[in-house]
Amino acid sequence: MNLARLDLNLVVALRALLEERNVTRAGQRVGLSQPAMSAALSRLRRHFDDDLLARVGGHYELTALGQVLLDRTSTAYDVLERLFASQAYFDPAKENREFKLVASDYAVAIFGTELARVIHEEAPGIRLRFSQTPTTVVDDTATLLSASDGLFMPHGVISDFPATDLYDDRWVFLVARDHPSVDDRLTRQDLARLPWVTYQRTYDAPAVRQLGMLGIEPRVEVSVDSFQSLPLLVAGTRRIALVQERMARMMEPIAAVRVVEPPYEAVPLREALWWHPVHTHDAAHIWLRETAARVGARLGPGLSGASDTSAVAAHRAGSR
Repeated sequence: MNLARLDLNLVVALRALLEERNVTRAGQRVGLSQPAMSAALSRLRRHFDDDLLARVGGHYELTALGQVLLDRTSTAYDVLERLFASQAYFDPAKENREFKLVASDYAVAIFGTELARVIHEEAPGIRLRFSQTPTTVVDDTATLLSASDGLFMPHGVISDFPATDLYDDRWVFLVARDHPSVDDRLTRQDLARLPWVTYQRTYDAPAVRQLGMLGIEPRVEVSVDSFQSLPLLVAGTRRIALVQERMARMMEPIAAVRVVEPPYEAVPLREALWWHPVHTHDAAHIWLRETAARVGARLGPGLSGASDTSAVAAHRAGSR
C-alpha cells in the first residue's frame, strides 16, 4: 500500500458514507455536492473492490466489508484529526480545545474532579470529556489510545505504552454496616464463602488475579460497570466487594457500609495516565500530562488508617 498515492480526503467521504448510508446526506455533511460525493463513492469502490453500500429496496445497507470499515474509519479519522491538530507551542490560558479522556467512574471521582477544577482555574478555554473505560481496553489498547487523549488506568492491567504516574491507593473490602457474620476483619474463608459484587472484567485487575494465586475463587453474584455502585449493592446484604480505599472512604458515609481490611497483603494500586506514542512530543499533551502529574502529587498518600468522615475531610483539605 503506497500511502503517497492515496487521497486522504477520501477518509472524510468514506466515514460520512458509511455512517449516513446515503450519498446525498453524506455530501451535505461534508460540504460536497451529490455528484462529487457519488464520484468519491465510485473511487472508494474501485479501491476496495467492493460496493461498500448495497441498495436494498429503497435504501442502502452496508456490505460485510463496509461494516468492518465503519469502526476502522472512525478511528482513522480521529487519529488523522489529532495528528494534524498537533502543536509546537501551547498556551493553556489562550487555547480553546477539548481533551477526550477515558476513565472509570473511580478515576473521575477521585482524580478527574480535581483535574477539572485546576484546569478550570488555569485554562478556562480547555474542556474535558470523560468516557467510560470499555471492557475491550485490554484487547485493543492501541486503538483506544489512538482515538483519545489519554487513559486513566492503574499499572498491571495494560503495558507497552508510555504513562505518567499520578497517585497511589490501596485495596480494601466493603461489607454491609450490619453484616451478620463479619466483624472487624475478613478471613480467607469469608472470601470464598460470601457472595461478591465486582467491577466488570474482574480478572483484569491485579488484585483479583492475586486472589487466584492464593487459591481463592470469588463467588460473583453481581457484576457492574461502576465502582460507585459497588457500595449500594453491598449495603443490606451478605455480599462483599473489593474496592479502592479512596473510593471506599468517600462512599462509606453515603451507603450503609463499612471498610474492612483484606486478610492478606493486597498488591498496591498506582494510578497512571497512559497515552499513545503519537502524542508524546505534542505541546498540548505535554501540558496535559504535566498538569495531571501536578494534580496527582497534590492528592498525597492514601487514606490508610482513616476511620471516619472527619479524617477524610481533613485529608482533602490538606491536599488542596
